Amino acid sequence: MVTQSIVNGKKYGLATVFGLISGCLVHTTLLAFGVSLIIKQSETLFFIIKLFGAFYLLYLAYKVYRSDTAILLSNENIKQKTTKQLFKQGFIMNVLNPKVSIFFLAFFPGFLFSETLSSVLQFYILGFIFMFVSLVIFSSFAILAGVISTNIKENAKIGLYLKWTQIVVFVSISIFILI
Repeated sequence: MVTQSIVNGKKYGLATVFGLISGCLVHTTLLAFGVSLIIKQSETLFFIIKLFGAFYLLYLAYKVYRSDTAILLSNENIKQKTTKQLFKQGFIMNVLNPKVSIFFLAFFPGFLFSETLSSVLQFYILGFIFMFVSLVIFSSFAILAGVISTNIKENAKIGLYLKWTQIVVFVSISIFILI
């Protein structure tokens, strides 16, 4: 999304964003109708899902820790696509990304908020909140990609800051899930 914005302009980055966000609806639906029934029947399974999600986030934090802090931006070998192609690419990329499903499985059940509302409705509410927040954040990144790329190129330490921010976020969320 950011690469498309940097290379081709914000319209192309936003097309990718809308595809990614639309894909979240598929994950929300799968979670609401599949997992909500399982969770209702087994507190042990719910705990295992939460535990798996927390450990997965810790694994992601470890992968970020082991990664290089260098950020390389290049517009070589990036073929320009239409906004429709980018929407479709974003949608398919999100729907086929198992990390999104795992994240939803690990994160959403911990935020069920009502004993009286059906868990299906609660999952959809959480899904739409997630989609709205993601839309705002991703769209901001797409719109500001030109400025961000300039700052990244000029500031050699930004990669280090971004790396440790990701680690802190992943570890914090995993602790929250476990608690």
